[in-house]
Amino acid sequence: MSEDLDEIDRKLLRELQKNARASHQELSERVGLSASPCARRIRRLEAEGYITGYSARIDEEKLGFGFSVFISVRLDRQIDDRLGAFETEVRRFPEIVDCWLMTGSFDYLLRISVRDLAEYERFLTGRLTKLPGVASLESSIPIRRVKYQPARLD
Repeated sequence: MSEDLDEIDRKLLRELQKNARASHQELSERVGLSASPCARRIRRLEAEGYITGYSARIDEEKLGFGFSVFISVRLDRQIDDRLGAFETEVRRFPEIVDCWLMTGSFDYLLRISVRDLAEYERFLTGRLTKLPGVASLESSIPIRRVKYQPARLD
């Protein structure tokens, strides 16, 4: 529970979110603790599931995948086996980098990362529309990202 975190824990999470490669010594200086208690707190935050892993933020555009599309998907039926089958298929597609089960008029929201509009068209018409149970799709192309934040801490 977030109520179990004190201000030093929150500072540690903020600092790790900025730079997970910082040493315990660097982190301890930034949060006002010595290195050993700082390391213990980090281990506790990991053990309690506040920190779920460490990764690098990769620039998709530098890798050639600078074209994103958001797709709202409606399935023909919202039953467990249909949802499960769709989710299994979605996990197989590297073009789908984010998938959310939604409330409202659509069942899923996907973010697709591709090289360009032509690759998106091939993915859409050759793969996504062929998935069993897909009733309709609505695509939206983002202009630019206004904000990115890995996780909310406050």
